[in-house]
Amino acid sequence: MAITKAKKQEIVAKVGDAIADAASVVFVHFKGLSMGDTSAMRKALKSEGVQYLVAKKTLIRHALSSKGYTGTLPELPGEIAIAWSSAEAGSGDPTLVARNIYEHSKKHKESLSIVGGIFENSYQDAYGMNAIATIPPVPVLRGMFVNVINSPIQGLAIVLNQIAEKKA
Repeated sequence: MAITKAKKQEIVAKVGDAIADAASVVFVHFKGLSMGDTSAMRKALKSEGVQYLVAKKTLIRHALSSKGYTGTLPELPGEIAIAWSSAEAGSGDPTLVARNIYEHSKKHKESLSIVGGIFENSYQDAYGMNAIATIPPVPVLRGMFVNVINSPIQGLAIVLNQIAEKKA
């Protein structure tokens, strides 16, 4: 069934507003995903502050054409949805959207995959977005950084303790 011109304009405006406000955007290819799995995924994404919208590729391209992102828009095969989180709604973690979609794509290997996205005002291909998706969350990165800083201090404390034990 054809979409009316007004409905198309509404979808383009919605996609444009979402992308303009987004910390990052992921283009998701889905095929054969059951309605139950889709609903469960949408609910899980929403609880994390991630929005998910299925739209026609031509309408997505039209909404993206005026945004001025660098790079080349990746190829969008088959059925495409976009996932995003707004900068205010997200946890300040621009990898949140990609990481959540990546986790769901591991559960539904045949039905769901990342085909690209927008990260830091630049188009990314599937490889780039999957690499971004595997970056740990900000709290984990902070913990890793503290561990790197603490490691030499801890080593020094152990050595000083062993020297003190030998002298005693």
